[in-house]
Amino acid sequence: MPFTEILSLCMIGSFFVMLLVGFPVAICLGATGLVFGYMGFGSTLFSLLPARIFGVVTNYTLLALPLFIFMGIMLEKSKIAESLIEVIGLAMGGLRGGMALAIIIVGVLMGAASGVVGATVVTMGLIALGPLINRGYDTAVASGVICASGTLGQIIPPSLVLILLADIMGESVGTLFAAALFPGLILSGLFVAYILLLGLFRPELVPAIPREERALTSRRELVMKLLGVVLPPIALIVVVLGSIIGGIAAPTEAASMGALGSIVLAFFAGRLDFQILKSAVRGAFVTSAMVFLILIFAQPFGLAFRGLGGERLVQDAFSLVPGGLNGQILFLMIVLFVLGFFLEWIEISYIALPLFLPIFQQAGVDMAWIAILVAVNLQTSFLTPPFGWALFFLKGVAPPEVTTGAIYRGVLPFIAIQLLGVALVFSYPSLALWLPQAIGW
Repeated sequence: MPFTEILSLCMIGSFFVMLLVGFPVAICLGATGLVFGYMGFGSTLFSLLPARIFGVVTNYTLLALPLFIFMGIMLEKSKIAESLIEVIGLAMGGLRGGMALAIIIVGVLMGAASGVVGATVVTMGLIALGPLINRGYDTAVASGVICASGTLGQIIPPSLVLILLADIMGESVGTLFAAALFPGLILSGLFVAYILLLGLFRPELVPAIPREERALTSRRELVMKLLGVVLPPIALIVVVLGSIIGGIAAPTEAASMGALGSIVLAFFAGRLDFQILKSAVRGAFVTSAMVFLILIFAQPFGLAFRGLGGERLVQDAFSLVPGGLNGQILFLMIVLFVLGFFLEWIEISYIALPLFLPIFQQAGVDMAWIAILVAVNLQTSFLTPPFGWALFFLKGVAPPEVTTGAIYRGVLPFIAIQLLGVALVFSYPSLALWLPQAIGW
């Protein structure tokens, strides 16, 4: 094996060692890329880096990231999610599992309105977990449905994952948004079906809201609340996603409309003040800085790995996988799923994924299909123990009686459902590709 390829393997190993020791992801990427890149081909690396980094910081599409992050934080700070859960929960409370169904619907709406998983899980955990348990819901089921519903923002546009995957794969953001819409709704439908089956076969786990409590709100009051609380976020979603998928606005322009729309919604909800605005801007800056720091430091890592012959190593390894192209795609899905137990989605996206993409690009595979497979797969990384971030987010705001074991048990059925979603998109590529083709993307 050539010395440069040995260096590429050592670079990957060193990255994981630094990560396990506890160094920040960006530092791990930058340090290993620069050190091993210099060892492999000297100062040439540094002459190539400025152009790569300039390409990241001047990427117009990536400007949508901080705007969508701001939109999500503003909707969370203005307590619009709280109102949604309360009103939809009352509307569906007569069903067994009605409150859980309301949480899934709110997860869809919040995911489509922001794409920020952490804010959605924390908000729903603070608002809904205690009331669910007090109404007799099984602790594990309540925890699982909140964690899983909060991760729907990973696949339902405008997802931050899809924006970054568009950049990595060279696809348009509009194409991936259109391709992800139907699989995201199918996944949400599978969550709903699971809760309905629980209500049918294990009603003691997901009881209905008592009739006396529902009788406190008249049907007319409920309809008015639904119109006043649910329609504004839906209108915002239609404007943002419709303008992107319909080709009316670029993702960045639509994101700016969404950011402005979230401020307008907070104002009309009577919850806009300087402190909320300041907090939302600060949160968007901090989260965006973290994402862009990783993007920038991923450049020396990727440059060094390719220069050291790492791509050739991966291609040689893939040629040994049985089953041809389908076998290689399944192998990629397995690798990403296993990495999700230990790494965050952004690390997997910018470290592991680029290693495999050239193989599929050379084979002529539709990269939009691969992107949706990857996005649904990466969604499981928020739920898989021990490092699933949705589990940490919920545990941080859960009542003391909710144990870590209960949260882990609760998410297992939803992990299985998400793997079923991956299998469906793999078996029927048209689930992801029909909408982009229908609208001419």
